[in-house]
Amino acid sequence: MNRPSDMAQENEMNGYAKIDQYNPAVIGRIAEKYRAVLEELGEDPQREGLAKTPERAAKALQFLTHGYGLDPAEILRSAMFREEYQQMVIVRDIEVYSLCEHHMLPFFGKAHVAYIPNGHIVGLSKIPRVVDAFARRLQVQERLTVDIRNCIEETLKPQGVAVVIEAQHLCMIMRGIQKQHSIATTSAFTGEFNSEKTRAEFMRLITRGSQP
Repeated sequence: MNRPSDMAQENEMNGYAKIDQYNPAVIGRIAEKYRAVLEELGEDPQREGLAKTPERAAKALQFLTHGYGLDPAEILRSAMFREEYQQMVIVRDIEVYSLCEHHMLPFFGKAHVAYIPNGHIVGLSKIPRVVDAFARRLQVQERLTVDIRNCIEETLKPQGVAVVIEAQHLCMIMRGIQKQHSIATTSAFTGEFNSEKTRAEFMRLITRGSQP
C-alpha cells in the first residue's frame, strides 16, 4: 500500500500539483467570504444548520476548481509511448463536471475525444485526466473544448484531434430561461479531422450505441 508521501510524489510526477484544498489559511479566507454572503442573504451563519457551512463550501469550491493546480500537458507526457499505430483512437462518454464562469453554477455532461497518432500514443486513462484538469476550473464550454483539443495537439503532435462536448448548464435550467432539457454541444477539430470523411467516421463512432 502506498504511503501518503509516496502518493503525493507519484501525483506530482504525473502532472498533478499539490492542491491547497485542505490548507487551513486558504479555507479560512474563503469561508469568511461565504459567511458574509450568508449574512447578506438574511441568514444567521451561527445557527446550527449553517455553523459549518462556510467551511464546507470553501472546501467544496477548492475541490471543484483544483484543475488550476494541474498541468494537463505533463499528464500526457507522463504516459507517452512510441508506437506506429496510425488509426483513430477514441475515448468517448468521458464524464464532465465544471463550473460556468458567468454564474459559478455547474454544467455537466460528456466529452468524446479522439486523435490519430503520429509516432506516439498515450495511456488511455490520461485523456479523461486531461479533460478533468481543464474542467475543474471556472470555464465556458466553448473554451473547455478548445483547451482539451489544443493540449493534445501541442503535446502529442498527432495527425489530428477531435473533441465534442455535450452538456447541460444549470444557469439555463435553474434560472434564466429555465429550459430543463436543453443540451449544448461544442466541437473542435484539427488536422485529419478537418476532412469531412474522417470527421463523419468519428461522429458515427461516438453516436453508435448512445442512449436515446
